[in-house]
Amino acid sequence: MIIPKLHYISQGSSPKEHLENIQKACTSGVELVQLRLKNVSEKKVLKIAEEAREITSYFQTRLIINDHYKIAKAIKADGAHLGPTDVCLSLVRKHLYTWQMIGGTANTFQDCEKLLDKEIDYISLGPFRETTTKDNTPLVLGLKGYVAITDVLKTPIPIIGVGGITTEDVTSILETGISGIAVSAAITKDFNSIKIFNELLNASATAEQRHSFK
Repeated sequence: MIIPKLHYISQGSSPKEHLENIQKACTSGVELVQLRLKNVSEKKVLKIAEEAREITSYFQTRLIINDHYKIAKAIKADGAHLGPTDVCLSLVRKHLYTWQMIGGTANTFQDCEKLLDKEIDYISLGPFRETTTKDNTPLVLGLKGYVAITDVLKTPIPIIGVGGITTEDVTSILETGISGIAVSAAITKDFNSIKIFNELLNASATAEQRHSFK
């Protein structure tokens, strides 16, 4: 399975604004969108996810649903992304279609090791720097944290950096062994930055990482 190098994590002051921003991101050439709605009822998330699916399908952009893996299956999204306190990923894997991808959030080397046992498709490692999009932000990793983890964590599974990343950070992040990035605020502020992110990410390697479970 090929995991795109740039993920846009949806942002907005309302579900409607999330959809508008997803459309802008798709128009600007992002390859993967993660729908991340917090403090919204499951019924509302399902409705927004269905609309997001229509938008992303039109642009042939992949759609990942944050937390709500049952909704991810219901709307045939490309996968689900789960945080460290969410349901056991092994159960999620059994629930989802075999072709759907699963991403997991990690903050430490130990988190990464646990995720590697769960047949996930990518690890989202962060935060790179302090961010306002999450409450109770865990330990900020920075470049040193990324190097410390990637040096020891030998895995073909793509590690995606996340947390306050801007275009200025991309080159140095990729040098740490991280293979891609997930961005929210920097893209929402300027959707034209997607083109710059893509250029920087693709300049780093001619082929995206591939992996398969034996």
